Formats: sequence, C-alpha cells, structure tokens
Amino acid sequence: MQKLIRTLGFAMLALSLASCRLVYVPDVQQGNLLDKKNVEQLEPGMTKRQVLVLLGTPSVTTPFDASRWDYVSTQAHRGGAMKVRTLSLTFNNDTLVKKEGDFFSEDANKLIEQGKKLNSGYSADDTRGDKDTSGDKKDDDGSKF
Repeated sequence: MQKLIRTLGFAMLALSLASCRLVYVPDVQQGNLLDKKNVEQLEPGMTKRQVLVLLGTPSVTTPFDASRWDYVSTQAHRGGAMKVRTLSLTFNNDTLVKKEGDFFSEDANKLIEQGKKLNSGYSADDTRGDKDTSGDKKDDDGSKF
C-alpha cells in the first residue's frame, strides 16, 4: 500500500511538472548552418567546386536535376513552431547562375524589431549619446570633452 501511494505521488508530481512546462525541451537545429558572409560572397560564374569550398555540401540534391542545390535549415525553439529556411542555387554547366531563397530574410526583420524595442528616444542624428553630461565637465582650456 505504501509503495502504491509513493508511486502515485511521483506520478502526480511528474504530471504537474509536465503541465507547467518545467520539463526541459531543447532547441532543435537541423540542416545546414550557413554564414551570412559566405553567402554574400556567392557570385554568378562561380564553379560548383568553389561553392562547395565556400558553403559546404548541400543538404538536398536531386538525382534528376544536378543543376540545382538546396541548402535547408530547420529550427524549433523550445518545442515551438518549426522555422524552415532555404537557399537554392541553380547551375548551368557547373557554373552558378542564380541564387534564391529566404535563408537570412528573418534576420533583417529581427534586427528592425530589436532596434524599435531598444529605441530610447534618441534620434538617428543625435550624437550626444546616453552619457552626455550637458556641459558639466570642461577641459583645462574651457572646452567640453
């Protein structure tokens, strides 16, 4: 009887922890991790070998269309919705012709939103900064520093 009560107590504790989301759920990152600087270095006319050296092996290649490489990355943050980012490269006779995709589009939007959150009332032309003392300190020759 005592073992049954102890087992039920542990089960209730486990269920309460699971319902409160106190159980650790890891971030899951799969696919290619591309560096934005490397992707910006891609230029039309590069060979497949140069692209391999720069970005690494693509995560998706089709045996039916050797002229297209896809770099795909998926990320799920703490069990949330999965974000899929893609970069597609098109080749013609082993030469890069076109790149398309939304691999880094989310980064620009995040930077804009973070900038709005961090805006503390300074305009873009304001050079005073947040440490301005408005003339409290003066140099030996009478000029502000």
